[in-house]
Parts: sequence; structure tokens; C-alpha cells
Amino acid sequence: MYCALLAYKHGSVLMITKGSIEDCNTRHAQGGIAAAIGINDSPELHYNDTIAAGDGLCDENVVHILADEGPDRIADLVNFGVPFDTVDGEIALTLEAAHSIPRILHAGGDATGEHIEVTLSRIARAIDLQVLENHLATEIIVEGNRVKGVKACDCENGIDKEFACRYLILATGGAGQLFKFTTNPEVATGDGIALALKAGAELIDMEFFQFHPTALHMPGVAPFLISEAVRGEGGILRNMDGKRFMPEYTELSELAPRDVVARSILSEMKKTKQDNVFLDVTHLAPYRIKTRFPHIYQFCADRGLDITSSLIPVAPAAHYMIGGIRTNSWGETSVCGLFAAGECAGTGAHGANRLASNSMLEVLIFGKRIFQRIEQDSGEKEQRCEYNLQNGNIHHKFKPAKPIDNTPPPTLEALQNLLWDNVGIVRNREGLEEAVNILGSWEQVLPKPSDRQSHELANMIITGRLMAEAALLREESRGAHFRSDFPSRSDEWLKHIITTIEKREQDNV
Repeated sequence: MYCALLAYKHGSVLMITKGSIEDCNTRHAQGGIAAAIGINDSPELHYNDTIAAGDGLCDENVVHILADEGPDRIADLVNFGVPFDTVDGEIALTLEAAHSIPRILHAGGDATGEHIEVTLSRIARAIDLQVLENHLATEIIVEGNRVKGVKACDCENGIDKEFACRYLILATGGAGQLFKFTTNPEVATGDGIALALKAGAELIDMEFFQFHPTALHMPGVAPFLISEAVRGEGGILRNMDGKRFMPEYTELSELAPRDVVARSILSEMKKTKQDNVFLDVTHLAPYRIKTRFPHIYQFCADRGLDITSSLIPVAPAAHYMIGGIRTNSWGETSVCGLFAAGECAGTGAHGANRLASNSMLEVLIFGKRIFQRIEQDSGEKEQRCEYNLQNGNIHHKFKPAKPIDNTPPPTLEALQNLLWDNVGIVRNREGLEEAVNILGSWEQVLPKPSDRQSHELANMIITGRLMAEAALLREESRGAHFRSDFPSRSDEWLKHIITTIEKREQDNV
């Protein structure tokens, strides 16, 4: 949306989305957006916190860009009309896990993403930006390693269409629907990853997927994000016996990085043989909870839970895809004219573990840089991403798999259970190999997609296998990737896994 609004006055722009323009992870982002705008903050401090969270795999140049350009992109949102919360006329800032200083801007308390998305989509509709809703992109047309267009299916009538373009930006979001428990909406099915792979683009860091530690866990209620900011405001994690347990796992307690908190909660659940722990905010003033987290408070209240007086049952859930389509610092992929932005992109900003509230900032930073690169019209040159890391990278080929016997039928439920059990918060060789084999077999026996649901399932099978194969290759534990059979970090793995599809004789693979 941000890219489209920037480009609107400079050329013909078409947005294609499989749902409505309001269907996206952005709308569900509660906590906020990080930027060094505070009087005691600086881009250097933001850079340091991001590097620390990334656990050795951040691209330092990209993180500098993220931190340095952040304040200007916040100014862009203010100019668009995003109503950030203020105190005494200044934008209010709060603290989140792994940030050394309060730098999280929020809007509507815990409705930051919704306010940003609604503001931008309102402008898009007001200026009659050309948007095709209910159109699912099914193939990127590439000739001689250059984008020429995109094919799409009209989901309402099944008609296939084709659109020519000079530049194509993939902003297809994440893949939380790969997992049984997720904070993501139904549209997050990894479509852009599968599209880019088949178009010949490089993927990177597919093994790193972030699980949010605290999603609401109530019978009959889909997982609902309980924002990182709740712990930032003083929320305490307790087990079934009411005991605070995080200090036993890390000196940072509730404000440790997400992967640490998620694994700690998982460990505590196993100890107590329960399927959840509790987040306690009852010691905070009720007015503070209701005004700072109005959406969370109301969502829980509508389901019979008053969080000002009762503990919140929570458990980890799949939340954010850290890896993705490999880009350079201008959002360019290894296919000329093809760009990627947001959660589907692997920019190098997050490394092995995304720092809280850096995701929406990343969208703005690289959305702007994509537009600047297109303005420069450098697309005639083949652009390649460069990563200056010692020891080189691992180059992995995604190859056709062979069907195996006795696999369950390829359904969404079976896929989500398989990924949650085998490629989830804690992984090991046996589980990953099983996932790779089953997903590869499903890929071969799946009928040709004919509608949105079948296309999404096919894309999720590909994206899931990409994730499982990368996780199997990385024989260490780092950031959001944890192997119980390789529980330690290894300096030998200060490198990235880059995946491309194996070239076949047939066209359109």
C-alpha cells in the first residue's frame, strides 16, 4: 500500500490481492512500530538492539539503514494521517522486549497496525488507486531473468487473467497458517515465497520463524495475540501454581527476546503438564489496562475474561516469518524487475530473530527504497544481493521429491499439525526428516490447483518444505531456530542458507 501510494503519481499502478486490501497481518499488529525518535534515543541504540536480537546473522548495512531512516518514515505516516497516541502533545513511546529504551510508537493503544492499514487504504480508495480484490496471483512471468508480468485467478468466477508490468513488488505477507496455532489471519499462506521460488528468485533464512510467546489460549477461541507491550508495561508470566517462572530461565525475565520467552513457556508447560501458562496484569491499575490495551481488554471481556482481575491464559503461537525472498538493500531480488517488501522479504534486517516492532518499520524503509530504485530506472541491469559474511553461505537446491507410501492425505489440517509438531518451536533431525518426506510426497500427488483454497494449500506445502529443509540443514540453535539435537550456537554457522529451485526442462517451474 505504501509503495503504491508513493508510485501513484509517477506511473500506472495496479494492486492485486486475493482478498480485500484490508486482509493482511498489518491490521492485526498490536504492539506498535519501533523508531528512534525519543529524546534519549538514537539510531545507534536502535541499531545495537537490533543486532543483538539478530544473534549474529543481521546484515549490518541493512540494519544501519533501518535505524537511520526510521524517523523519516514515521514522519511519512504522520503526514499520511496515522493518529499515533500522544502525551502532552508528543508521540507516546513504550518499551518492548529486547529494546534498551522505550521507542515503540502506538496508535489506539493496541491497535497500531489497524490504524496504519486503515489510514493507507482510505487514501488508496479516495484517489481511486487501481485495486483488483479477490484476485490470486498464480505465476510470475519471467523472460531472460526479467519480470514481464503476472498471472492471476479471479477467485469469484475462476477466470484466469494476465497482466504485463515493468516492475513487480511482492508484498504477500507471512505464512503463519502453516501451523496449528498462529496469530496470523487466514490469508497468511506463504504465497509469495512459492511464487518467487518458481520464478527463479533466491530465498534466504527460511529456517527462522518466530513464535510469539503469548497468544490467548481459551477453549473454543482462536489464538489471539496478547501484545509484547503487555509485558513491556509490567505483565508477569506465572505457571499453573501462580509462581513467576521467567527469572529461572533468564535474567531478562519477561523482557527477554521472544524465542527465549517462547521456549521458556514451552518448558514450563511440560513441567506442569498443562497446555498454557498465565500472563498477570492484575497488579496494574484497571484504568491503565483499559486505556493502554483497549482491544485486548475488550476481546477478552467479550469472552468472559476480565483481565484487570483475572489471569490471562496464554501459550506460544506461530507469528512471524523472518526469512523469505532474498533482497539487497534496495528491495531487489535476483530476478530483474522483481522486488519484495515486508514479511515475505528476507532483507537481512532481522537476522536470526526479529526485534519486536521492527517489522512495520522494515516495510516502510524498504518500500521507500524500492520506489527510489524504480525511479532511478536501474532495472535494465541484473541486480544481485551481496552479503559480506565470513565462511560463505550454504547454497541449497530445492528439488522434486518422490512420493512415499503411507502418508496421510494432503489436507490443511494435516499440514498444520505436521508443521506444528515437527517444524515448530523445538526441532530435531527425526521430526524434520519426516516433515520433509511427507511434504515432498504431498507436492507430487497434489492435483493441479483450480481455486484459491487449492492454490493456497499447494503454496503452503512448498513453503513448509522449504522451511523444514533449511531447518534440517542448520545443525545448531540460533535465534528463532532451536534444535534439541544441536542445542548450542556454533560459529561455523555464521552464514546463511540460500535456496533456489533446481532448473528442470519443463517451462513454468
